[in-house]
Amino acid sequence: MTSVSASDVQRLFLQAVLSRGVLSEKLARAIWVQCVKAVKNEDEAVNIPYQNTEDSWDSFIGNVNNAINDLELEFKAIQDEDSGKRLLSIVKLFSRSQSASSRSDSYQVNRKDDEAAQLATEFTPNEIVYFKAIVEQIMLARNESFSLSSIAALGEVTALKGKINMTKTQAESVLATFVAKGWLLKSKRGRYSLSPRTLLELYPYLKATYPDELVECTICQEILTRGMACHTRNCGVRMHFHCFKAFRRRHSECPQCKAAWPGEATDHPLIPVGEAAVRDGEDGKRRVRVQADNDDDSDEEMGPSQTQGPSQTQTQRKKGKGKSRNMAVDGDEEEEDDDDDDDAEGDDDDEPQPTQGRRRSSRR
Repeated sequence: MTSVSASDVQRLFLQAVLSRGVLSEKLARAIWVQCVKAVKNEDEAVNIPYQNTEDSWDSFIGNVNNAINDLELEFKAIQDEDSGKRLLSIVKLFSRSQSASSRSDSYQVNRKDDEAAQLATEFTPNEIVYFKAIVEQIMLARNESFSLSSIAALGEVTALKGKINMTKTQAESVLATFVAKGWLLKSKRGRYSLSPRTLLELYPYLKATYPDELVECTICQEILTRGMACHTRNCGVRMHFHCFKAFRRRHSECPQCKAAWPGEATDHPLIPVGEAAVRDGEDGKRRVRVQADNDDDSDEEMGPSQTQGPSQTQTQRKKGKGKSRNMAVDGDEEEEDDDDDDDAEGDDDDEPQPTQGRRRSSRR
């Protein structure tokens, strides 16, 4: 009989998880139970510390992470933005660096796009460049809509001319692959948005590349691309739908500005975040990030893109020397959003405080 040990439970579990990518916590737990049974079937005498409890599960995941830490991997969880269910996946850690002063390992965001390089296991260099361009347009989308139309997505092929060799017919096939492999979501309206897999596995890349576009939920403090925003001008409160539902059971007003809220996250006057924030006639302009050498307010003209549709006139201005500025491109004019940063804070210490203070709203 083949010799087995308690550590084989971890090995079986990791193999099963890696073959699935992103999976629900319920499925992960079921896999854990089956891995325990498989090892026990080989040798009932093996001592496996298993109990069907939260503490036992947390201990197991902690041991798994300790085992894969040297590989700079982590078994990490995120909530599904629509349902609120916990999703898990094995993700690459931030790049490791050695601190001379503390003599201890620390993990920092790698700003050289190494996190996105993991896509190379699935896609060609052309496809990776295209994927990153789609992600950029989603992250820079106006009105916090965090989505991109099919026409605009295909228009990126023209915008990337000289950088990639791809036809629009090929791009359609590549986009379908991105969706099939769980890197993008496609709605019934034909709009693309970031998937839970992308939010989980490429979070360091998103945070490093789009620090001023990244929105976090006031309640769970996880990344938010679909949900609601408080209707008060300059209020930084954003929530996932499921977080709003839980919060609204006990509170009837915004935790920051104290404005009265309706009963449902989709009710007027609350403002949608995500695809529902797209307005008619606003989806035709390609947005680009321009590195600014100084903190002036001058606009740099960019050539018009081939993306079809009406023009979209919106520029997000960033604070601080050397930060990037997002510029909308239509070859005609650009508007600036001069909204002041949110300075208001909630007074109730028991209520969650918003985390969106530094991000300028791109809403009108």
